[in-house]
Amino acid sequence: MGCFFFGRVSPEIATTNQNNAFAPAPVATRRTQRQRFERANQRSAAWDLNRMASSARNSNFAERRGKASHSFKRGVHVFTRRRSWFVNKMAQFGFENDIHSILKLDMPITNAPMARWQRKASSSSTSAGLSGLSPGNSTNVSLSSSKTPTRTPGKGKKTPSKMGGDRFIPIRNNKQMDVANFLLTKENEPVDATNTVSAESQKVWSVTLNGYNIEDAKILHLGGKPLNAPEGYQNNLKVLYSQVTTPASLKKTRYISPTPERILDAPDLRNDFYLNLLDWSSQNVLAVALHNSVYLWNATQGDILLLMKLENEEDYICSLSWTKEGSYLAVGTSDCKVQLWDVENQKRLRSMASHTARVGSLSWNDHILSSGSRSGHIHHHDVRVANHHIATLAGHSQEVCGLRWSPDGRYLASGGNDNLVCLWPRVQEGSSGGRFGRLIRSWSEHQGAVKALAWCPWQTNILASGGGTSDRHIRIWNVNTGSCISSLDTQSQISSLVFAPNYNELVSAHGYAHNNVVIWKYPSLTKVAELNGHESRVLNLILSPDNSTVATVAGDETIRLWKSFEMDPAKKKAKERVVQSAGGVIRNSIR
Repeated sequence: MGCFFFGRVSPEIATTNQNNAFAPAPVATRRTQRQRFERANQRSAAWDLNRMASSARNSNFAERRGKASHSFKRGVHVFTRRRSWFVNKMAQFGFENDIHSILKLDMPITNAPMARWQRKASSSSTSAGLSGLSPGNSTNVSLSSSKTPTRTPGKGKKTPSKMGGDRFIPIRNNKQMDVANFLLTKENEPVDATNTVSAESQKVWSVTLNGYNIEDAKILHLGGKPLNAPEGYQNNLKVLYSQVTTPASLKKTRYISPTPERILDAPDLRNDFYLNLLDWSSQNVLAVALHNSVYLWNATQGDILLLMKLENEEDYICSLSWTKEGSYLAVGTSDCKVQLWDVENQKRLRSMASHTARVGSLSWNDHILSSGSRSGHIHHHDVRVANHHIATLAGHSQEVCGLRWSPDGRYLASGGNDNLVCLWPRVQEGSSGGRFGRLIRSWSEHQGAVKALAWCPWQTNILASGGGTSDRHIRIWNVNTGSCISSLDTQSQISSLVFAPNYNELVSAHGYAHNNVVIWKYPSLTKVAELNGHESRVLNLILSPDNSTVATVAGDETIRLWKSFEMDPAKKKAKERVVQSAGGVIRNSIR
């Protein structure tokens, strides 16, 4: 019978089988061959088992290696994230440390004064020879010797002459404390009437015993001057006091308020550029013309008074002007008259008629009142005599809207709607009515109506003039030489000018297009400030008697008071000592 074997057969057996395929084999031989085949099959099965085990081992190793690689990558990722977080935290911690270091108030300052323990150590050698003049000298040294290092830093260095510091600790010895105790207890003791010792003897004894007069001694006496902070000391807020006076450059600068201090209502105000409806007296009374009435406002007390009202409703007030003493008020009207009023008694003294048109401008020079009218003529009135009209000045071809006497009374400046500025001499004594005055100078540089005129109070030969809408220029004239010193284009109609002597400035009031008030530095004419608030053109501008406040009246029917020139108190007291009040000479002369 045939036999089937699985697995491999060795080459020797295969050859033997081929050669003896058809020959019968002996029994021993067949037994041997069967054993060989069994062993061969066993080896083949073992080999197959080894191969299967090896394959299994390889697959398990690959799987474990993949898992290990994944775990390693995840560990690297986690480590990278934690490392980034740690670096950021350390950077933030370092930044916070820097901020805290900057914000510390007790950090060492460059060029800072010596520390207190250094000053104490350096001064201990000096105060040791004062025999206990410093309180607790020996006790403090003994108590602090156990805590203080044996070698104090900076002790061997020379103490600077100006040590400085944040405070000054005076030295009071026992003798000073005894004197202070004596002075305090002396005030409560009754006066001994039996004491016959003279004050001179007590003074001599006090000087002999104490070295000074004890009557002049102070209870708390500062024995030395306080030390100033050294140059370069940065924390100046800790210096409590200093003997160095404040330099002029560090003094408080002047403040100009952009808003008015007070606003007054002015109903029925006539909005006419050529009229002069506001004036301020030397007695601090403000006069304003509202249509056909004149109102007085006492700036000191705040009282309001109706002084006069024209009888005819169609007439209106054209101009106002106070006398130098502030007792009398001249009123120019549209019916060609000039009225003179006693303000204290609220009485009209006289009405002077000489013009043929409305009187739009007035100006006083002692007892001479000058008036300008729409006819172009200027009349001089001597209010002391019955025939008041003493002279007529004919230099303008149109309405005279500006009229100002110089502070010294030598010249009269007039401005008109004919764009001219004229200069007239002082009225000669003994002049009779109808006589025409002589014109000194006439300037025609303006291209618009000249209403704004102002004399410089500290330079009596300087005249400032301002033109209307077509001109808009401020011009400064030297009346002695006739030359124009300077000129400035203000880009706005100029209705009024006034000099402010407290700060040597020039103030201008403007109509179209700015409707404001401007302060200029004189003589440079650089702009100092602008005062805005009026809703319509500013018609008139006047300075208060103390030269600290300017009043403006505008077409919006308001009067605004601007306190822009308040003087320094020290300068004000010095000026008041120099200024002497002049006695009034016009009160007894007006009839």
